[in-house]
Amino acid sequence: MGFPVMRLRRLRQTEPLRRMVRESKLGIDDLIYPMFVVHGFDIKKEINSLPDNYHLSIDKLIEECKQIYDLKIPAILLFGLPKKKDETASEAYNPQGIVPQAIRAIKTAVSDLIVIADVCFCGYTSHGHCGILKNGYLDNDLTLNLLRKSTLSYAEAGADILAPSPMLDGMVKVMREVLDENGYQNVLIMPYSAKYASNLYYPFFKEGTQSVVSFGDKKTHQMDYANANEALREVALDIEEGADIIIVKPAITYLDVVYRIKEKFNIPVAVYSVSGEYAMIKFAGKKRIIDSDAVMLEFLTSYKRAGADLIITYYAKRLAQILNENN
Repeated sequence: MGFPVMRLRRLRQTEPLRRMVRESKLGIDDLIYPMFVVHGFDIKKEINSLPDNYHLSIDKLIEECKQIYDLKIPAILLFGLPKKKDETASEAYNPQGIVPQAIRAIKTAVSDLIVIADVCFCGYTSHGHCGILKNGYLDNDLTLNLLRKSTLSYAEAGADILAPSPMLDGMVKVMREVLDENGYQNVLIMPYSAKYASNLYYPFFKEGTQSVVSFGDKKTHQMDYANANEALREVALDIEEGADIIIVKPAITYLDVVYRIKEKFNIPVAVYSVSGEYAMIKFAGKKRIIDSDAVMLEFLTSYKRAGADLIITYYAKRLAQILNENN
């Protein structure tokens, strides 16, 4: 009896062959780079838990954005650290707040770079929760009023895409209404439609935005990590309300959710490779336990294989350098 005719190893025998039949491919156009802007001047301070990522004053942010544009990365996701915090997150919708200032500066200096503004309140509230609290509970509808104000403030500053992240019921609907009523029909909405209450966010909150909650947690609005069907319902609602792109966050532990969303809905899907994923790989690499570049490439390719169209990642600059070198 002869050996089976089909020998799948034939397709794997050389690197050129492997490239030819590769099913999932990473590209620079897939990338969105998160950035953190702070008040001040000449500030470029590395975030300890996110090596090679920085708190940047606007002048240094512009320098970085020019480099990002030269690397052909199409978009950034912008987070701001305000001078003051209060119970109503007033700096989140202040037209002269740090994020609107940064948006205007970026669009003046690098007009073709897509600026995505994260729209949330946890970095602006004194208690670290994502909006207005009422008897210790995040009040959905009162917080929607703040969302309206932030939406208009960021749109007026020139943001191309708004990314609401509080997981509020009805958030996309009110944002779309505000944008359309004020002549910003072309501003996209990219909600965190399936944002899980994950333990992988800690480096981002502790050091990135410096907004760890003063009590409790965010499990009344972020999703239970045991649920997947619920994510499909959340995505369906956001699409119905006018979402243009949806985000699944985190990435690596929710690839089943990404796959199911991509199979069910005809909409671009982004994943957020969060701070905990990045930190684990980078620090394991620093200890020489793993090759961090190789592992990061494996992680990011798995997101594409699951169906993600776009990847928000702290590794975007390094990946762009690798991809540019290999072209």
